[in-house]
Order: sequence, then structure tokens, then C-alpha cells
Amino acid sequence: MNLRQIDLNLLVIFDALMREKSVTRAALHIGVTQPAVSNALNRLRHLFKDDLLVRTPTGMEPTRRAEELAPAIDQILRAINGLVDNPHAFDPPTADLTFHIRLSDVLAFLLLPRLAHSIAAAAPAVHVETVHLSPHRTVDALESGAIDIAVSTGLHGSSAIREQPLFDDRLICLARAGHPRIGAEPDLEGFLAARHIRVAQSPIDDRFVDNWLTAHGLRRQVSLTVPHWLSVPHVVRETDLIAVMSERAATRLAQAPDVQLGTLPVPDCAFTWSLYWHKQHQSNPAQRWLRDRVTDAAAPLAAATTASGAKHANG
Repeated sequence: MNLRQIDLNLLVIFDALMREKSVTRAALHIGVTQPAVSNALNRLRHLFKDDLLVRTPTGMEPTRRAEELAPAIDQILRAINGLVDNPHAFDPPTADLTFHIRLSDVLAFLLLPRLAHSIAAAAPAVHVETVHLSPHRTVDALESGAIDIAVSTGLHGSSAIREQPLFDDRLICLARAGHPRIGAEPDLEGFLAARHIRVAQSPIDDRFVDNWLTAHGLRRQVSLTVPHWLSVPHVVRETDLIAVMSERAATRLAQAPDVQLGTLPVPDCAFTWSLYWHKQHQSNPAQRWLRDRVTDAAAPLAAATTASGAKHANG
């Protein structure tokens, strides 16, 4: 393939199509005509020898090839923007850009209200896009530039990944009030006899609970696995399932007399939520501004300590 024959505008249109899943919306998003986007899509199909996006009853859906191309093309466009933009010029009131942030649903629940208000008040044209990635994929996304920052815990990447602690937390046991096996201070026997709900996307309980149990020849009974945290207190409230959960989130999500929080019958359940970014963004004014907004949003949580000290988990 001759790179000189590639029109970079095609990559911009590909990116818009992948985001909008519609020729009409993609055209509006980038400010060109619908026929121009349709023509570009045909050229992209010829270039990559794939349909890329196909029509379905519910709209356009990307092919497997398009899904494979999307992260690389996003990285290329972000790198080009970085070359063109003046890295020393960032004016929040007039800035028109998009930040990509890794947040789980629990962290979004804890941080986004203050963070969104802070960003909207200072930089009304700035757009924030959040994604929930596993720890391994989060590190990969930071390394590749697919995301600007991440809030997580215990990430292990290369020396290029920077970390700033934000606030402490710990894991607790969540159960319905009157649970037949779990009281306010669960013992290990009751904890193992109960059936559990766990979150597949975030292995913080694996790191603290399951690894410790495995090391002692024990195993808990997981009956239900869900992809996100916010449903967990509601399921616990209506069943005899119990959960291992962040105390910060549980105390806000489960403030009801029919739910009880208890200490875990395993040691070392404290950890720290941290802000992560790649060192290439260390001195970028826009990135520094974003990190400051996240730190400010986390300040009330940092001021309110949990019942125990902190150390890293992996969530």
C-alpha cells in the first residue's frame, strides 16, 4: 500500500462512523454532507478490503475488521492532533476537545457529579468520554494513548505510567438485614457457607478474598456474576446472596435498614484509589488541567477516611 495515496480525512470519517453508527449523524458530527460520508465509506471499504459497517434493522454495525482498526485509527488521529495543537496553549473557556477517562461505574458514581460540574463550569465546550476497562486493558489503553487518564487501583504497567493516590477505601461484606448466615460481623464459616454475587469486570475481591482463600485451601460459592457494581446492593437486598464491595460505594448505595455492612473475615482489606496517566502527558497543559479537576473532585473523599488504613488492591 502506498501511504501517499491515503487521505487522512478518510480516517476522520471512519472514526466518526464508528462513534455514530450512522452516515447521517457522522456527517453532522464532522460538518460535511451525507453523500461525502457515503463516498468516503466506499473508499474506506476499498482501502481496507472489508465492508467495515453493515446495515442492520437497528442501524449500522461495525464488522470485526472495523473493530480491530478502530483503536489504531483513534491513536493515529490523537497523535496527529497532538502534533498540530500548540501544547503550550490551553484556554479552558474556549477549549474544544475530548478527554477519554477510565472509570468503573462505582468510581463514576463517586467522582463524576463533582468532576462533570467542575469541567462544565470552566470549559463548557470540553467533552468527556468515560469507559470501563479491566485493569489489564486499562494499562494497555494508557500505554497506547487510547485514554488520557484512569482512576483505578493497583495497576501495574511500565515505568512510563505515572500514579497519584486520590483517596483510601476498603472492602466490606454486604448482605440483607436478617440474613440467615451473615451478621454485622461475619465469621469465616458463615462467609463461606453463604452464596455470593461478584463483579466480573473488577477483580478487587479476587485480589483480597479469593487469593487469600485459595492460599488457605478454601473457596467461596459464587452464584451470580454481573458486569457492573451498581446493581449489586439491589440484588443483595432481595436475595440471600452476599457481596464483597467498596465501603465508599456501599455506604452511599446501600443506605437502607434492609441492608447491612460488615467487616470481611479475611485480613488486609484496605486499598487506595489512584489517578494514572502516561508520562508523555506529564507537562501537557490540558492534561495537567484535567488531572487537577479529578484531584479536586476526589478531595472530599480523601478528607473522609475509612475505618482502616490503605494499601493497593487491583480493581
